[in-house]
Amino acid sequence: MRRADAERNREKILDVARAALADSGAGVSMAEISRRAGVGMATLYRNFPSRRDLLEALYTDQVTAVCEAAATVGGDTPGAVLTAWLQRFLAFTSGKRHIASELLAGPDGGSPVFGQSRARVLDAGRPLLAAAQEAGEVRLDLTLEQILDMIVAIAAISGDAGYLQPILRAAFDGLRPPADA
Repeated sequence: MRRADAERNREKILDVARAALADSGAGVSMAEISRRAGVGMATLYRNFPSRRDLLEALYTDQVTAVCEAAATVGGDTPGAVLTAWLQRFLAFTSGKRHIASELLAGPDGGSPVFGQSRARVLDAGRPLLAAAQEAGEVRLDLTLEQILDMIVAIAAISGDAGYLQPILRAAFDGLRPPADA
């Protein structure tokens, strides 16, 4: 178990790194993260021996938040709950471009974190999709994998939220069963 001050330092580093990568993208150095967090380089490297370790921790934390959101998002109907969670997934996907591209560019061409994360997200979202399909609010011929791939594709479109939201609404409209079904 970590000491309380060590855990605070770790969380401070993660918070600073999350904000720095969101603002600056992949260009922020470990030294800059250390400086912004107000911790020494030894503390930074004790918690995250490499930049890759830091990026994987950030990615994993955000995946955990998306998975936990599956249990806490609200809505009037199962379809609304699924839609709220998919919005959260879109925000996660959009905010992780720099981290994911840097992890993918690594020497092994990827990270086992991706496969594990996808499995966790699918496990968290499947009950939401099943409930929406059982309620007749989402087409039965779609899998969660297909829906998440659609969200990832939308997240890759350049543009701000005002530009992306109508595209996302059109995609959500396409999740509904046809009127003649």
